[in-house]
Amino acid sequence: MAVKVAGRSYYIVSEVSQLSGVNIRTIYRWMHKGIITGGKLQNRKGWTVFTEEDIAEIKTKAEKARKESD
Repeated sequence: MAVKVAGRSYYIVSEVSQLSGVNIRTIYRWMHKGIITGGKLQNRKGWTVFTEEDIAEIKTKAEKARKESD
């Protein structure tokens, strides 16, 4: 469940995976390789969190990757 802070929603990686259809390991790999710019924020527990804009970027990258593999 997204957490709202100052009107913005933040999602942990498992939620991002469900919303975007991208595997959790793929999200972490893309972060490590710099393919996506999101995931630079952390919550109080130290978990990586993403904004709705980050999720949109992940969806775009995933769609591009799917088209290239066809």
